[in-house]
Amino acid sequence: MQTQLQTMLALQDQINTLVNDDWRAQNFPWYRAIWVESAELLEHYGWKWWKKQQPELDQVKLELVDIWHFGLSLELQRGVPEQVAKQMQAELKAGQCAAGDFRENLEKFTLNTLASKQFDLAGFAQLLADVEMAFDELYRRYVGKNVLNRFRQDNGYKDGSYVKNWQGREDNEHLAEIAADLDTGADDYSEQLYSALQSRYRETTAATS
Repeated sequence: MQTQLQTMLALQDQINTLVNDDWRAQNFPWYRAIWVESAELLEHYGWKWWKKQQPELDQVKLELVDIWHFGLSLELQRGVPEQVAKQMQAELKAGQCAAGDFRENLEKFTLNTLASKQFDLAGFAQLLADVEMAFDELYRRYVGKNVLNRFRQDNGYKDGSYVKNWQGREDNEHLAEIAADLDTGADDYSEQLYSALQSRYRETTAATS
């Protein structure tokens, strides 16, 4: 787990730096982003008692990954990635327990986040348990989303030149297909994923130009 945490922290630092070179000094309200994402997460899970709602679990997991991005950003401000990873691992393990009431646990997590303006790792671990999302799945989903975000930035996302749909499919579909053929346990998993994505994108755009 610690190696995976260090990898994710490094990737988050890279994408934050890509957006703003001096991001650590900006004191962005990451906790506020977590709060807003938590509300979106609850919408996908369902909370209305006056109508039938089934949890959209895949969307719920995607929102948890988005929250994880902001949480990692907060954690990176605590120190160097190696030491932060150790602290995170301990807090995540302390938060591991049986599944409970997801809505109530999400409210506790959000309240703790707003009160402390920090990332409630133990509370987040509980949310993962509630939706039966293993840490390995969180890692796989996070790395995929991070690589896609970085790839988009590198290929003209800011100036509008990036082409999101290739061969009738969105880029995230291509990403999922590529990821299925790679070993997520490889030390250079994110680099392999980025390289394969870049190669496929270039082939597609070259064929249409």
